[in-house]
Amino acid sequence: MMKAGEIISRLPYTKPFLFVDDLLEINKSGVVGSYTFIEDSDFYKGHFKGFPVTPGVLLTECCAQIGLVCLGIYLLADKITNEAKIGLSSSEMEFLEPVLPNERVVVSSELIYFRFHKLKCKVKMHNTNGDLVCKGVIAGMFKVTDDAE
Repeated sequence: MMKAGEIISRLPYTKPFLFVDDLLEINKSGVVGSYTFIEDSDFYKGHFKGFPVTPGVLLTECCAQIGLVCLGIYLLADKITNEAKIGLSSSEMEFLEPVLPNERVVVSSELIYFRFHKLKCKVKMHNTNGDLVCKGVIAGMFKVTDDAE
């Protein structure tokens, strides 16, 4: 069984575009992980003037990295031998609360289906107060071979 650190190391992202700090739970039905949006991130300098808020597109990305890509790597552990290759195929998100600089969020996902290397999950993001920040459905396709194309 794959450990959290190994899954994170197989993600196809690096700082400053890595939005996974830790995986708290993972199994074939879903994943729970966390990330802290640090205040010196460049995107806070212009979003918004005088009141920095994490952009929704980055909240979606965080949900996708934790809730979809980490779960996919776990499910395909025996078929992915290097960094995961995935393409996001769809997302539908609803944003309910802002995420401020230095705020830690927890993302949970629930498997909807996984077949023909397409993974679809329900995702939710909560802040440290337990408030629901955003929720939605995200899907993506995994490339599972190491073809030297």
